[in-house]
Amino acid sequence: MAPTADPKEWRIGLVGYGEVGRILAEDLHQLGVATLVAHDLKLATADAPALRSHAAEHGVELRDSHRALAHDCDLIVSAVTASQAVAVAQACAPAVKPGAWFLDLNSASPHAKKSAAALIDGAGGVYVEAAVMTSVPPQRIRVPMLIGGARATELLPKLALLGFDAKVVSRELGVASATKMCRSVMIKGLEACAIESFTTARAYGVEDQVLASLQETFPGIDWEQQGTYFFQRAIQHGRRRAEEMREVAATVRDIGLQPWSAAGTAQRQAWVADQADAGLFGAKDACTPGKIGDWRAQADRILNKFKPRPDTNSHSIE
Repeated sequence: MAPTADPKEWRIGLVGYGEVGRILAEDLHQLGVATLVAHDLKLATADAPALRSHAAEHGVELRDSHRALAHDCDLIVSAVTASQAVAVAQACAPAVKPGAWFLDLNSASPHAKKSAAALIDGAGGVYVEAAVMTSVPPQRIRVPMLIGGARATELLPKLALLGFDAKVVSRELGVASATKMCRSVMIKGLEACAIESFTTARAYGVEDQVLASLQETFPGIDWEQQGTYFFQRAIQHGRRRAEEMREVAATVRDIGLQPWSAAGTAQRQAWVADQADAGLFGAKDACTPGKIGDWRAQADRILNKFKPRPDTNSHSIE
């Protein structure tokens, strides 16, 4: 049975109740969506009390499994880490309602999106891929996204009524995700390059000269501010970014190129995440604009930990 005409009357399931899932829950609840349900693997961890508190505040019913969420939802929104995109589709497929929509927001490769689609469509659901084209928090549910798939145009007006800012780019699966992956080579790569460049410049005492040169070459960018933002995003979301960049590397590899840039970015993002998890940068929730301090403070923390070894003249910042 197809979902009712008014999407605000749908049962909407959120797979992944992290930052993105919670933002969507807040905005959909405020819009007046009748029923919101969510599932997250962290419900079985020490993070569960915070998730349960948030869900209670925003009218979200929590489910203890993917199947429990999927069996009666009219729209399932998958917003997990990139490496779990296919696994979520596989877990939801056996219980998906005939005709239910499955919107895959994950930053996964075209190959992964096609694999997920085969699982959902094969079970009677309707898979639509989505590519979120910038950071979610500033614009929340209105973050620009590209969607694709054979029936994406049917879902588009429903998403608009729910507050999403979506644009159909192709009936062919993989086009939206390929756009996202290629963009990420640049965007996530810039973050990794800035952290490496600025920290090294700080170590040699040439940061002012480097920033002045960048400002001259790219006058439209405030490199001081941008550097702080790049550090902040990697510190907060390096783990998720590293997973995305592994999917980007797979996308590059699928066309026959060695993904040297994408793979290196994944390593640097994961390295920053490791340092953040070890507490090098302080509490992650303090790493927001206005609280993190400028990028120099974070570079100094890195340099203070990874000092030159006595028997060499190099840093061990790997």
